Amino acid sequence: MPLYETIFILRQDVPVAQADAMSKVFAEIIAANGGKVAKIEPWGLRNLAYKINKNKKGHYVLLAIDAPPDAITEMERNMRLSEDVLRFMTIRVEELETAPSVILRKEERTDNFLSGEKPDRSTSGRTRAVKTADVSVDSKGE
Repeated sequence: MPLYETIFILRQDVPVAQADAMSKVFAEIIAANGGKVAKIEPWGLRNLAYKINKNKKGHYVLLAIDAPPDAITEMERNMRLSEDVLRFMTIRVEELETAPSVILRKEERTDNFLSGEKPDRSTSGRTRAVKTADVSVDSKGE
């Protein structure tokens, strides 16, 4: 089956519990149509780039989905009908990422920085290898 990632934004005045419940409802729609949701990742209340229906913020949620196209169509139809969903976007991907998304990894780094911990540079890939040349000098300076 094809693999998809869906991100949707809920209104800012929706409680967190209701946002979690809506993501589970969308996961149930996928399951009822022969697919499965590999990961539900709430990103929390975040600022929007511009106002959408008088909302400055929104609850972002990421779904990693393994489902047939009909299941995605049905889920998107239900998202369009919901008044709480401001925007949504579904893209087809080659493989599903099981690790936390880039957004959550960024928040972990920021939390560590704010708490006074030094960031772990060993996994950032920014280490440099310094090669030293062997130099031998005769006592005569030759």
